Amino acid sequence: MAEQFDIIIIGSGMGGLICADILGKEGYKVCVLEKNRQIGGCLQTYVRDKVIFDSGVHYLGGLGEGQNLYQVFKYLGIIGKLKLQKMDEDVFDKILIGNDETEYVNAQGYENFIQHLLKDFPNEEQALRLYCDKIKEVCSKFPLYNLRSGGDVNEKTTVLGIDTRTFIESITTDKKLQAVLVGNSMLYVLQSGKTPFYVHAMILNSYIESAWKCIDGGSDIGKYMAQNIRQHGGVIHRNTEVKKIVVEEGKVNSVELADGSHLYAKHFISNMHPVRTLAMTESNLIKQAYKSRISGLENSIGGFVVNIVFEKNAYPYIKNNFYYHKEGHTWNLTEYTEDNWPLCYAIFFSASSRSLEFAESMTILTYMRFDDVKPWADTFNTVSKEDNRGRAYEDFKKRKAESLIDLVEEKFPELRKAIKSYYTATPLSYKDYIGNEDGSMYGITKDYSNPLKTFISPRTKIPNLYLTGQNLNLHGILGATMSGLVTCTAFLGNDNIIEKIRHA
Repeated sequence: MAEQFDIIIIGSGMGGLICADILGKEGYKVCVLEKNRQIGGCLQTYVRDKVIFDSGVHYLGGLGEGQNLYQVFKYLGIIGKLKLQKMDEDVFDKILIGNDETEYVNAQGYENFIQHLLKDFPNEEQALRLYCDKIKEVCSKFPLYNLRSGGDVNEKTTVLGIDTRTFIESITTDKKLQAVLVGNSMLYVLQSGKTPFYVHAMILNSYIESAWKCIDGGSDIGKYMAQNIRQHGGVIHRNTEVKKIVVEEGKVNSVELADGSHLYAKHFISNMHPVRTLAMTESNLIKQAYKSRISGLENSIGGFVVNIVFEKNAYPYIKNNFYYHKEGHTWNLTEYTEDNWPLCYAIFFSASSRSLEFAESMTILTYMRFDDVKPWADTFNTVSKEDNRGRAYEDFKKRKAESLIDLVEEKFPELRKAIKSYYTATPLSYKDYIGNEDGSMYGITKDYSNPLKTFISPRTKIPNLYLTGQNLNLHGILGATMSGLVTCTAFLGNDNIIEKIRHA
């Protein structure tokens, strides 16, 4: 394996694949290293009882013609290959609140979005228009998000310091409307007095523009990018874990693999969590103060997932998602106790090519702290390497799953009757498959009061080592894609790639 590459990319999550695909297309010889059997990070799917489940891609925004994610996928030549289902124009998310019978609707298209909410909040037109205008204004300040090259760095600093809660409470005093406007906050882990409004705005805007599901799972996105990478002459090594980033004479010379062998390249891009990247890199070029700053950043909470397989034709397929929270807990959904868990959940129905009328499966997601699974923190469990976590862990998962399903049944009373089987995942699953030490779902937590502290540059103090992935600026498929673009422009030293994507 003494082959020489232009670029080695560590990790095949969305950010790493975007970098590999774009830079391969630009003529560089790339090599992607993935420690797991499956590539794609949160793009991975898995099959249980012959039914496909997504690990992360439950729905996508910004895939309408000319929109940001559409243009990137068009440039990469994959937009026509993906099997996509547009969600209902009049409802992509329904917001449910405990002790409230109303199902509040998020619709696609800004005017449509406003008109649907006006049905439940007829006196709040001014607030809704202020809200939508602010989302659009904030999004307009991020050049890359709009596939605009150039862009003044000071442009976005005017909006980075807006707190989500403060802003929403400033436009309306209606507590119910406040709760509905942040009703799908599980998309970005809303924390009161912390989450910046730009995070809320950029994520919600992409779904209001257009909302889509991948039919038969989101792993096709990774599959088609992998095909591109190989067509450009790149290679992808799976089951290949990097143990060390070797620095010699001021730059990275090679990566050392788990089997002790080395791979060499001129440049290196890490799609791992920055803390892990720094821990693997021994160099006095990286100052201790920088390491301390990065390792001191807080990671977002983890998740607990119940993936349900339905009996055949037993449950209708629902084209929208549901987000539920217990009444009175709008702003503190992560702050559950042992007694009141879970305070919230999200429900996603998988789109299957086999049936449009009935659902084959459904995913329920809620928050779970890593501390809840701390007793098993030292175990490791993936398809290719299995530790038995023991009876206590299985009992823990079953207990949690049953109480989550109990809560869901309050709003979906026919659910249990339709369940054939279910499978669970905890923060340990995220730790083992995605590689975040604490099972964090969405990487580094953003803080409006110190916004620049959590913006991580794609450049490091080592001139040929770059970072990419969700931790740079925004999580999710769109966020990790944008992070990949940030890394590519830093690597290429210009914005030309953004122009190419915009005019694809």
